[in-house]
Amino acid sequence: MNRIALIVDDSPSMRAMVAHTLASAGFEVLQGEDGRQATAFLDGRHIDVVVTDLNMPVMDGIALIKHIRAQPGYRFTPVLMLTTESQETRKLEGKKAGATGWLVKPFNPEQLIAVVGKVVKQP
Repeated sequence: MNRIALIVDDSPSMRAMVAHTLASAGFEVLQGEDGRQATAFLDGRHIDVVVTDLNMPVMDGIALIKHIRAQPGYRFTPVLMLTTESQETRKLEGKKAGATGWLVKPFNPEQLIAVVGKVVKQP
């Protein structure tokens, strides 16, 4: 079974970099440019990990995490925040919403793969 990652970021270049990194690690990649677009993928399909930005139009990362955690089938899906924000208050807000982890941009591809490897169940 393929491992599936959902990447959510309003920056096309950031989505492309994260998608390339995770695809090279064997993930099938789904992409959304904001939280609302990402919710369309929460239709019962299996998703191994969500990597989302914090600051996005329409629905930000915190609102997306809350939405994911409210869905019974995705309550335990790992959600990583990948953002330029590094303030403790924002990290606490993310953790309270249900974020599994927090990475600061610019990201190191090896670090992203390592963190994803720690939170995703192996097939």
